Amino acid sequence: MAEQGQGAGIRVEAMSAPFHSQAQAWSQRLGLPLVDDAAAFALQVGAEGLQLQQLGPQAPGAVRVDFVEGQAAHRRLFGGGSGQMIAKAVGIAQGVRPRVLDATAGLGKDAFVLASLGCQMTLIERQPLIAALLEDGLARGRSDAEVASIIERMHLLTGNAIAHMGGWQGEAPQVIYLDPMFPHRDKSALVKKEMRVFRPLVGDDLDAPALLEAALALASHRVVVKRPRKAPIIDGPKPSHSLEGKSSRYDIYPKKALKPQA
Repeated sequence: MAEQGQGAGIRVEAMSAPFHSQAQAWSQRLGLPLVDDAAAFALQVGAEGLQLQQLGPQAPGAVRVDFVEGQAAHRRLFGGGSGQMIAKAVGIAQGVRPRVLDATAGLGKDAFVLASLGCQMTLIERQPLIAALLEDGLARGRSDAEVASIIERMHLLTGNAIAHMGGWQGEAPQVIYLDPMFPHRDKSALVKKEMRVFRPLVGDDLDAPALLEAALALASHRVVVKRPRKAPIIDGPKPSHSLEGKSSRYDIYPKKALKPQA
């Protein structure tokens, strides 16, 4: 997600007295004030971890990362396992669990699904507030007996994904997964709470072509791009094929066949 919105009026606040020191630490780390009466957003610290709350009478509910309960738990238990379209898109098959770089991690939902299926995941998130939510969710997940082993397969990097990929050290990821923010014009596409909160902060990923170029240069086996179903492909090389669902599709750019581990 694009690094914008740090000037959007954001304060950090403790939801109760025991969390003042944590709020102060996040305030210093992110360079955000603890007091700002004109703020449009509040990064709140409380018993359930870190959450981002848009302020105002018509604001949607708070956004937080939860890998233990809710949607993540339901998808982990009942989502369809390796039969899910995302699993097929990244090349999961019998004996094949690729090393995947999710270069536009967001709240980590897709990365968690792939990690739960056995993939070693590296995540990059460049918007500092979203990276903070993700870091907090990963930390809480490590303390849960059921998901700790999944979280151990998820390694978070923060900063610009194009820069990270361009200066990559060590073994290249076999698959790079991209889900750039798409410039929606249809307001009905913004009904999801996360999108309503994030879009004023992060905007659209206008550098998606450069992101794809960097991914194709680094990935050893394939690049997968998630798009709204009717959206055009990203400018650049054309995908070899796509997997299409009801609301989204996966454009696949193969470089080399993924084979079962010996």
